[in-house]
Amino acid sequence: MAIEASFTTTEGDFPLAAVFEDFPDTQIELDRVVPTDGAIIPYFWIEDADVTTVDMNNVVHPGIHDIRVIDNVGSNAFIRIDWDFEYESILTAILETEAELISAIGTQAQWTFNIRGEEQQAISQFHTYCKEHEIPVELSQLHALSPLRSGHEYDLTDAQREALTLAYTGGYYDSPRQLPQQALADELGITRQAVASRLKRGTRRLIASTLITPDD
Repeated sequence: MAIEASFTTTEGDFPLAAVFEDFPDTQIELDRVVPTDGAIIPYFWIEDADVTTVDMNNVVHPGIHDIRVIDNVGSNAFIRIDWDFEYESILTAILETEAELISAIGTQAQWTFNIRGEEQQAISQFHTYCKEHEIPVELSQLHALSPLRSGHEYDLTDAQREALTLAYTGGYYDSPRQLPQQALADELGITRQAVASRLKRGTRRLIASTLITPDD
């Protein structure tokens, strides 16, 4: 039976914790796109940052080989990272066990990693690996895979789910549109560019989780 689990950590051992030294109020989301060069989870987003000042030159950590800004999208920044997997972290635990990363979202206060295993043993192996290598994680949720899935299980961030829900209930998707994008931005307290980014990425995740199969 497939099992999904959420693990949290408030320790600063995860390599991307170094980013919060320069951007303490932002949110980081790992991007699970698989590049053609075979790199593992090579991208992440910095959300709701002042992208005019995003600079990774000061981000130094033993778990990071290289890190650089690829693009700015609204109030978000798209970052490329090359990990050093000699440094033990949650990503190392995922690589060394049969667990699969679903999503990872972090703030300065806490990281949340959602993982999946085809059997419960995979989750147990992951947890055991973390304990044996002194990787500080805490199991916060464990459940069997269900065909009826909530927004969290569609890999939506809280911000994406909030934006999509408000857009739908407010008539943003109606024809004619009942809720302008700027009004939606004002309601959420963010810029119009940030709204557009959240809706686009949230819609992409919903499509990937509901319409796209491995055969596709």
